Amino acid sequence: MHYPARMKLARIRHAGEAHWAELDGDTLHLTRSLGGPRTGQSLPLDPAALLAPAEAGKIVCVGRNYLDHIRELGNDTGDLPKEPGIFLKGANALAEPGGTVTRPDWTQNFHFEGELALVIGQRARNLTPETALSHVAGYTCGLDLTARDLQKTDLQWFRAKAADRFCPLGPWLETELDVRDLRVQTRVNGEVKQDSRTRHMIFDVPSILTYVTRFVTLEPGDVVLTGTPEGVGPLQSGDTVEVEVEGIGTLVTHIG
Repeated sequence: MHYPARMKLARIRHAGEAHWAELDGDTLHLTRSLGGPRTGQSLPLDPAALLAPAEAGKIVCVGRNYLDHIRELGNDTGDLPKEPGIFLKGANALAEPGGTVTRPDWTQNFHFEGELALVIGQRARNLTPETALSHVAGYTCGLDLTARDLQKTDLQWFRAKAADRFCPLGPWLETELDVRDLRVQTRVNGEVKQDSRTRHMIFDVPSILTYVTRFVTLEPGDVVLTGTPEGVGPLQSGDTVEVEVEGIGTLVTHIG
């Protein structure tokens, strides 16, 4: 998929249905599909109507992609990872920007992890570093919510990472963005908790996509989370989490 110029693409709920739209200032122009032609209908931006900007069949996540995060979790006892560590979330994990995620009562250590996310625009298999980014529809902010205690006890990270609404995403997609050196910041109740740059990733975005598509075909609408930097920590009911990625905007999530 190729876009003629940088634009913001949003997914919204309008008249009881989900629609894609192009955001121009404070005006939403409805489109026939993700990145498709405009329908001719427009409406004012209503943040409350925004949905997660993806129609994901799967969410592929990269763990331990920043050295400082590896260190803070005590996983730096050996050499640096030689290949990305990946795990999955399902579409059930998506949550809208500005929404509320209920703090689960089955975890005693509920953590935030802010990161750069991307949404696939065209079918991707056996990509190369040179072709990888041409398959991306756009970039957005992601919040990888984690039950840290269950991550340490379970055979797989299914409960810890893939529970309902454990992946807020948004607020929209930026179609053209140089992701090599973007600031990624997470704030909880206004206090900065994470503050790093994508240049500190162990595996950059083209490398991640090249690796993942050796094993898994990525379909349009699928989401890839690229890893979180140092500073993760616990969340309590009543907290507000903001994930801001330079050049994109801010994803706000309330913990209920």
